[in-house]
Amino acid sequence: MGDLILAIDQGTTGTTVGVFDRDCRLRAQVKTEFRQIFPQPGWVEHDLEDIWSSVTESLQAAIRQAGISGNDLCAIGITNQRETTGVWDRKTGKPAANAIVWQCRRTAPLCQELKQAGEEARFRERTGLVLDPYFSGTKLRWLLDNVSGLRRRAESGAAVFGTIDSFLVYRLTGGAAHVTDVSNASRTLMMNLRTLRWDPDLLAQLKVPASMLPEIRPSSARYGTTRGAPGLPDGIPICGMAGDQQAALFGQACFDPGQVKCTYGTGAFVLTNTGNRPVASKNGLLTTVAWQNGDQVRYALEGSVFIAGAAVQWLRDGLKLIRSSGEITSLAASVAGSDGVVFVPALVGLGAPHWNPEARGVICGITRGTTAAHLARATLEGIAFQVRDVVEAMRQDIDGAIAFLRVDGGAAENDLLLQFQSDILGVEIHRPRITATTALGAALLAGLSAGVWKDLDEIRRHWTMERSFTPALAREVVDAHLARWRVAVTKA
Repeated sequence: MGDLILAIDQGTTGTTVGVFDRDCRLRAQVKTEFRQIFPQPGWVEHDLEDIWSSVTESLQAAIRQAGISGNDLCAIGITNQRETTGVWDRKTGKPAANAIVWQCRRTAPLCQELKQAGEEARFRERTGLVLDPYFSGTKLRWLLDNVSGLRRRAESGAAVFGTIDSFLVYRLTGGAAHVTDVSNASRTLMMNLRTLRWDPDLLAQLKVPASMLPEIRPSSARYGTTRGAPGLPDGIPICGMAGDQQAALFGQACFDPGQVKCTYGTGAFVLTNTGNRPVASKNGLLTTVAWQNGDQVRYALEGSVFIAGAAVQWLRDGLKLIRSSGEITSLAASVAGSDGVVFVPALVGLGAPHWNPEARGVICGITRGTTAAHLARATLEGIAFQVRDVVEAMRQDIDGAIAFLRVDGGAAENDLLLQFQSDILGVEIHRPRITATTALGAALLAGLSAGVWKDLDEIRRHWTMERSFTPALAREVVDAHLARWRVAVTKA
């Protein structure tokens, strides 16, 4: 075998597969999209077979693009949409039903029922999460209650549960491995943050049989080897796994407590490394496992902004102000500022630190002189304001200064957004040479286990910055911006 690493980044709308070498250079990258299923308003599903097809198609195309064979690979790393919940047959691998996607809100009544029963404090203390339909536990309960015969099959051990990482390892190993890693398990509402094991009391409360759950393993470990996977030879070790946002934190080399990254995608996800202990948030953030490497466990605080790049898509598809998402930069740059216009992009509610599912988008400060350019500028600023709210909450929770923010994701290519982000945060923004940090994180975790890199210090040396952004706005101008934002949020 060679020394290249295949990284599978299984996302919400498609699967991207990259090939990395030991110098962290991206040798090939291919994305394959798959269908989204919306059975009724508020419900979102995926067919696990669609996901598997997108994985096999992308990995075969990436190997061809890199001009290599499967025998040149020494390891496979996996990162994935995190809370999406699947159930399949233990022997055949056939899905028992469509997977329920992290965006799906169908379990809101069950979450409310658990809150009314006084269970939220217990779930929060043990898992670091809030009782929200976002997470896997209530989705699994819904499947067990609503798919005919599924509970009986689960209790007998015939049907098994997994987040997408578990499903992919199962398929890649020909059914030999049923595992997950600590970072994905920490997003289920079922794992105890301190023991790193499934919590019997929480399983009982959710009425989930322990027999259907995967084994929880470290994020950098040997889970199994390929067997019968299309386009791959047998015997390639699968040895790195992490949820997408934790993988991005690792890919950004945020190995020290207090280091923060933000991934700007459809939403925006901000994580800060809190070291070897879970920190309970007092400001509306989530506590999660960042990764485990050997016996070393690292925790993180996380804040999720539901709408980031999706706000730009709304300008394109809903208002028709731009023809492509890339046009927003030139349109927003055609004016010196937003001219007092503030856009709170709460199109599906507000996430951390507000957690207001009933909030709706608001545009304030419109005058007769407002143009499409002002609204474009306000849209980028609205993304940055939401991220600032999360970072400020983190500052309070960790009771310390944040020296810089490392950024990645599609919108991190937007210089105007990043400059404004730096201005209102008052810290430097660091954009890395490789912005595909989610896939890179999976590759790094796999490479550590496979011996491509010996330790975190060696990996740290491979992180290089493409550009930094430093605060440039006067303090009084920033204060005026923030005052307008705070008023606008109260109207959302």
